[in-house]
Amino acid sequence: MTVLITGATGLIGTQLTKLLIEKGYTVNYLTTSKSKITSKPNFIGFYWNPIQGIIDVNCIKNVDVIIHLAGASISKRWTKTYKQEVLQSRIQTSELLLDTLKNNSNKVKQIISASGTAIYPESYTTVYDESSTQTDTGFLSDVVSKWEESVDVFKNLNIKVCKLRTGVVFDKNGGALPEIAKPIQYYVGAAMGNGKQMQSWIHIDDLVSMYYFAIQKQLEGVFNAVAPNPVSNSELTIAIAKTIKKPLFLPNIPQFVMKLLLGEMSILLFSSKNLSSEKIQKHGFKFQFPTVNSALQNIYK
Repeated sequence: MTVLITGATGLIGTQLTKLLIEKGYTVNYLTTSKSKITSKPNFIGFYWNPIQGIIDVNCIKNVDVIIHLAGASISKRWTKTYKQEVLQSRIQTSELLLDTLKNNSNKVKQIISASGTAIYPESYTTVYDESSTQTDTGFLSDVVSKWEESVDVFKNLNIKVCKLRTGVVFDKNGGALPEIAKPIQYYVGAAMGNGKQMQSWIHIDDLVSMYYFAIQKQLEGVFNAVAPNPVSNSELTIAIAKTIKKPLFLPNIPQFVMKLLLGEMSILLFSSKNLSSEKIQKHGFKFQFPTVNSALQNIYK
């Protein structure tokens, strides 16, 4: 089977590519950098430039499944210009893929797209699942809504659409975890705000396994890509400190301090998303790292 991946050189894409090749898949990938194009028997790169509407249509040859991970990072300061880039990087890439499939012969049966948990309302206590019709307000929720809409259009081509709303990804070498752990390592770690905000997280290995599971089961619809046991910000801070054997002695950091330092994107540190993973589990997915302690012990072993 051949899978086309966008965002293949990112944190998730790199690990997912490795897993799929190990499982005997051929991976085609799209890159905006011609210097990153390689051509191996089971790993073939193709150039695209979504802003200019340029794509090498050979990328879809013999492809059965598209995994759509491309999108500008949300972990940069949210200037007005950059907020537009965050949105457009998701919409333009979806639209270019759609047009490519519309206008060229292909056998694509499924698209699995990354999505975000920001669409859910803020909550300390209410646990939200995929059936929730309530949505959050604000920039990120708007991005997720429009992002998912851009992927849903693939249904018009009789392609199965699967969206994985991804929580905070735990990986030692990238994503949020190293940034959360860094102050703790240097003895200046502390919980954010009141520390009660819920963090719905997932170990990188479980996340890439979930993408593989979605291919195998030909899943359709929305799934929360989060571990079964969310934790509060205070609990996460304590768990990291305990795992890496560092003390915590500073008071919680007020929200206004982080807003001064980071601007609007500081909301990422204080957002509370309490989400259920029951739907994917009912489909038969089993988490290798269901608790924060098991995940951290694996990452920092």
